[in-house]
Amino acid sequence: MRPFYVYILHCADGSYYVGHTDDIVLRMQQHENGDVGYTALRKPVELMWQGEFETREGALAFELQIKGWSRAKKEALMAGDWERIQELARSHGKVASVPRLRQAQPERVGESASAQDSPADRVRTPQSVEARTPPTVQPEPVEGRTKPVQSLLQGIIGSPGPIQRRAVSKAITLLESTRSDHRAQGDELLTALLPHTGKSFRLGISGVPGVGKSTFIEALGLHLIAQGHRVAVLTIDPSSSVSGGSILGDKTRMEHLSVNESAYIRPSPSSGTLGGVAEKTREAMLVCEAAGYDVVIVETVGVGQSETAAASMTDMFVLLQLPNAGDDLQAIKKGVMEIADLVVINKADLDPHAAMRADAQITSSLRILSQHGNPDNASHDTTRWHPKVLQISALLGQGIDSFWNAVTQYRQLQTANGRLATRREKQALAWMWERIDAGLKQAFRAHPQVKHLLPALQRDVAAGRIAASTAARNLLSAQSGQALSAIE
Repeated sequence: MRPFYVYILHCADGSYYVGHTDDIVLRMQQHENGDVGYTALRKPVELMWQGEFETREGALAFELQIKGWSRAKKEALMAGDWERIQELARSHGKVASVPRLRQAQPERVGESASAQDSPADRVRTPQSVEARTPPTVQPEPVEGRTKPVQSLLQGIIGSPGPIQRRAVSKAITLLESTRSDHRAQGDELLTALLPHTGKSFRLGISGVPGVGKSTFIEALGLHLIAQGHRVAVLTIDPSSSVSGGSILGDKTRMEHLSVNESAYIRPSPSSGTLGGVAEKTREAMLVCEAAGYDVVIVETVGVGQSETAAASMTDMFVLLQLPNAGDDLQAIKKGVMEIADLVVINKADLDPHAAMRADAQITSSLRILSQHGNPDNASHDTTRWHPKVLQISALLGQGIDSFWNAVTQYRQLQTANGRLATRREKQALAWMWERIDAGLKQAFRAHPQVKHLLPALQRDVAAGRIAASTAARNLLSAQSGQALSAIE
């Protein structure tokens, strides 16, 4: 069976790089060529240590464990000083585990090896010796990386406090990770959390940038906490299309709510996900529900008319509007307006007359949208919810109680007529298909034949030698095993 390796490199800047691979020769060549980002900027590098494992899972687990070690423990490992490793581990209240490893003599990658030597000669040196195997002990969990799912689960469903908040944060970080091993752990965690979810009310808050979503959520959150609720807020900030980064600054606008022990606020980047939410917002909602937060609020990116994803994952979708947000025509356009369960005109105190006009226009528009787009809501059946319009001032705290009374009425009606349960069932199925679509896209990009053809086809499309639609069709054919022989 082909072995898997964990290795340590010493970089020119004095830092250490830890990695794992199933082809140590190829990986060292990649380091020499500068294909690995971290070491490419810190060349030359020296191979200080390597260990063999029977499985990739074992190699990956030990790699993550080493990354959590101090510099002293790494240097003890490179020296083969197992007693020192155990001593350092015990000093931190933990016991280290080191598998059967092979010690490699330091070898500079990319500089000291002669031109006649092959990468295999440079890595598999004759000086390599078999290291003494230490006693079998329990593996050391790496804080924040390989912490067992069961430990996270107990922290989330445990008593409120710092330990639970830490567990919730770590769980969401795990779920947002793109690593395959983290995704497997995330799936396991979600399955374990499901029996503890479903008891919260999920509230989606959307609106154009500057409408006052964060200010409104803080006022609402403090109002709910005063009534005995626990509130979780998932805020989504837009990611830069240039740098890919996000400011994640919405939490700073909630200075009073963010320090309240009964509130939990988690900012997340949109990372290119459309619809005003993040890719893992649904998963984060379940974690917060399992932690006992009975009101979970999703604050979307400042959205436009077509960004409606928040409505497909919450029990009630609230749209915030400004007093001077547009005319009658703007109000009846299809999109985010027609799916809103409640429209709130914020900052009504700035221009009461404009707020009153906007109230009348939107109320009329909602009636038209109900009659033409949703006939079931056109009747005056008191057992059904009909979208309403409210005026508030989040900054002054005016109208917050009226808003929550409307939310409570909505929840009671939708629960009684069974529409809330039906809505969640549809959302669960939509979530499944969304994950399938994302998985298929990821599998397509990772397909060997697609990866082989993609660079050339991208150059041809950019140069105008082939139509984009033709290139896409050829790549799809390659992914299905029907690659066109004409493609060079």
